[in-house]
Amino acid sequence: MSEANDDPHVFAIAKCLPDVIPKTWSIKKTGEPPLINGWIPYLGKALIFRKDAYKFLLDQQKKFGDIFTVHIAGRYITFIMDPFQYVYVIRNSKQLEFHEFANKMASKTFDYPALSKGKFPELKENLHRIYQYLQGKPLDIISDHMMKNLQDIFEWKCSQATDWETEKMYKFCCSVMFEASFVTLYGRVPAADGHKVISEIRDKFIKFDASFPYLAANIPIELLGATKKVRKELIHHFLLQNMTKWLGGSKVVQARQDIFEKYELLGDYDKAAHHFAFLWASVGNTIPATFWAMYYLLRHPEALAAVRDEIDHLLQSTGQKRGPTYNIHLTREQLDNLVYLESALNESLRMCSSSMNIRISQEDFVLKLEGNQEVVLRKGDWIALYPQILHMDPEVYEDPKEYKFDRYIENGKKKTTFYKAGRKLKYFLMPFGSGISMCPGRFLAMNEMKMFLFILLSHFDVELAENKAVRLDNSRMGLGILLPDVDIAFRYKLRSLRN
Repeated sequence: MSEANDDPHVFAIAKCLPDVIPKTWSIKKTGEPPLINGWIPYLGKALIFRKDAYKFLLDQQKKFGDIFTVHIAGRYITFIMDPFQYVYVIRNSKQLEFHEFANKMASKTFDYPALSKGKFPELKENLHRIYQYLQGKPLDIISDHMMKNLQDIFEWKCSQATDWETEKMYKFCCSVMFEASFVTLYGRVPAADGHKVISEIRDKFIKFDASFPYLAANIPIELLGATKKVRKELIHHFLLQNMTKWLGGSKVVQARQDIFEKYELLGDYDKAAHHFAFLWASVGNTIPATFWAMYYLLRHPEALAAVRDEIDHLLQSTGQKRGPTYNIHLTREQLDNLVYLESALNESLRMCSSSMNIRISQEDFVLKLEGNQEVVLRKGDWIALYPQILHMDPEVYEDPKEYKFDRYIENGKKKTTFYKAGRKLKYFLMPFGSGISMCPGRFLAMNEMKMFLFILLSHFDVELAENKAVRLDNSRMGLGILLPDVDIAFRYKLRSLRN
């Protein structure tokens, strides 16, 4: 059967669910989009959607047009496929809400109480205000700390690399980015075996992260093997008595701690769970995005050469020397002006991101769209944008399945104008979400990935050590950056200071 799926977690949860279709959509109303129900009770089209959401949505678009509703695991999700209609969803934040959905999912996934206004008045708003520490001047400060921590880790790598060193690329990116992010946000573990302590947290994090798609799909954690135990161990690392031992943490984490202390009903475990959730939000997508950026550069020598030349030119023009014994300082303006590096990074994000931008209807209402189109929505209905369709649209991006490192450059400057059917698009690249659901840490994430690649390419000669294809693992479709289906070996050695 076309919807068969051998995932044991999916069938385990299916046995626990009601075997009736929710009644709210039992009778289709006038003005509602075409409904694609599926034959499996409750699950609907969940299995085939999870197998390959991109292909499934394209197939439905060919059959039903740019607006249709799909029954997926008890939810009725209306997909808006036309990118010119995105703005009408994104700007309609009163009737189409996001935060309540995100709050429920996060509290269940990371094991802290939902941020109800009655129990925790203004906690959500106070936490949201803290994101000011990830913008403007505070962003420059935390980026400088990240740069220093990355250089310290790479200097340690350099001390180990007397000749060619071979490692697995995803493991390498995970090791470097996790430790640098952890130390930047939460501080340095002062123990003599500080590297080891962070490595142990990272290993547990990887185990938890492997179950994240199932938790996000509302599968009970009790069905996910050791995940509950691992999550509890991770959260315990962030208890106050442990965090107070760490040195040099960031203002954003300190501000979160200060806010949590004002809420007596928030227990020590709950506060720790919030800190763990913030760690996941900080690295859960950045690590695989860093891998893809590095992988595509090494896979395409002309891209690698162009980005490296740009990096070397910046160092030369600012009088900075490269090498593990020299500290490199980059201003925000200098980072922003690395157009080839940014274009290459954007291109890898275009190819590996698979986020689903979700809004939930707060009431029965009619969503007005361009061209006198209307969509009748019921309270509780989900609306979804799926930007991967846009990112792989041949009308917008010529040869969309090909990696073109300079796709976002025009006449030596950043290219920000893209068209579909002769019309300029307002939204053409959406790896970080949109509107009220846009990632508040996106500027720091971009800086972190640029700095990782900057130091890597200024310090090392790098090349692939295996000639095998690495493909996208679709198990996280709709959740952000897709992971690779396999890891791949690469090798690196210190660059000669003369080349």
